[in-house]
Amino acid sequence: MVRVTGQGAGRRASRLLHGAREARLTGAPSAVVPRAEIDASWDRVMRSGIDPDQSPESELLEADEIEHRRRSTALGELMPLLRAGLASIADAAQQIMVVTDTEGRVLWRQGNTGVLRRAHDICLEEGAAWAEAATGTNAIGTALAARIPVQVHSAEHFIRALHSWTCAAAPVRDPRDGRLIGIVDISGPASTFHPATLALVDSVARLAEGEIRIRHLAEIERLRAVAAPILCRIGGRALAVDVHGRLAAVTGMPPVDRLPLPKSLRPGPVWLPSLGMCRVEPLPGGWLVQVDEGGAPGAPRRVVLDLSRPRALAVHLTGPLGSVKQRLSPRHAELLYALAVHRQGRTASELARDIFGDATRTVTVRAEISRLRRRLAEVLAHRPYRFGDGVEVEVIHPEHGADLLPHSLAPVVTEARGAARAT
Repeated sequence: MVRVTGQGAGRRASRLLHGAREARLTGAPSAVVPRAEIDASWDRVMRSGIDPDQSPESELLEADEIEHRRRSTALGELMPLLRAGLASIADAAQQIMVVTDTEGRVLWRQGNTGVLRRAHDICLEEGAAWAEAATGTNAIGTALAARIPVQVHSAEHFIRALHSWTCAAAPVRDPRDGRLIGIVDISGPASTFHPATLALVDSVARLAEGEIRIRHLAEIERLRAVAAPILCRIGGRALAVDVHGRLAAVTGMPPVDRLPLPKSLRPGPVWLPSLGMCRVEPLPGGWLVQVDEGGAPGAPRRVVLDLSRPRALAVHLTGPLGSVKQRLSPRHAELLYALAVHRQGRTASELARDIFGDATRTVTVRAEISRLRRRLAEVLAHRPYRFGDGVEVEVIHPEHGADLLPHSLAPVVTEARGAARAT
């Protein structure tokens, strides 16, 4: 089996790539396959039902929606840096810079005037959809799907109408939490391909992430300067955090990197999973959080473990003061599922057997449970590990029980999937 790329490797390589693509479309055997990331993308696109002969056109977002999305993303503040790092180079190289949101919608584009006109023919314009599900294999959509920098050239594009184009894209993440915030791309006619373009785009994406980090540190320093004299006068446990829950200052308790906050936080009493009952007050650029040491009456009474979507695992905690949602890692979802199955509780060795099939892996289990209890202190008890007394627990399964945590190898999960298939 030979892997081939059309990236400037000559006419023979280009013919081989076209042949590999046609073989994939027809289901015919082929001794030649594309690069691994393109191969995986073609598989995804074919499963989604994209027509290789369709137009790349899509329904454009309205101007007010584009402006709303621009204001809602951190990328807007980074556009001067992106323009300085990429747009002028793209113009000189007869290419254009494209910046999209996390859905693959084009929010900005800039570069060579002639290429901008040609881009109109393939709907590479503001408001257009360039996720794989809309436009097939392309650098923007494939970088979104794979979460890695990707270069797509000529016949590597799934839609034939894009074979005369080349593009390179890299994801931009918020360095504070790793969350994807958008895609930076350079696109142009296939004749403008250069192997260094991907490295250039990726380096500018990393510069953008560095700028976010620098701005965040400056905001935290300003918040700390305001909060420090206030915390000096407060007795007990208290924290100053920014609007995202990231710590600026703390007194009376060990520091934490980030305090999970509800989406709609208002001044006054609030129940926070990791601290219990608290009182919050606004600060410039954040919140002052004071722990109420006698806050048991506000503890949550209901836990909903949502395992219905593998990429959006979450736990919802509901108490007298409202509901809080927290995202879960696959490992923490497995542990909470095991505790939901065994409401009477599990020892560390029993949980190790549930999760790893090995009762001796108690050190790992204790470490993970400790992390969970820092986030869910008032709903998880120990000796044995269990949901607290009086806490109602509900598990939301996927539509088909056999799809429960599909990538999990934990015995407690695989047994549940097997039972679902048998029914």
